[in-house]
Amino acid sequence: MKVSIDFARCEGHGLCEEAAPDLFRLDDEGDLLALFDHEADLPADRQTAAERAVRVCPIGALKVAGR
Repeated sequence: MKVSIDFARCEGHGLCEEAAPDLFRLDDEGDLLALFDHEADLPADRQTAAERAVRVCPIGALKVAGR
């Protein structure tokens, strides 16, 4: 499974960071940082957290791909 991230669409709400702090972080300017290689498949032990973050994004900047 991969997570597709639309960085331009992200508004910096931070809900993904709350849902999956080991995967997402907002920098000091409120820009989203992916703490994983978003071009590669996520390890199985991180997929549940990623799916949770995708669900809570209020503007759909995150999407699950490759399932």
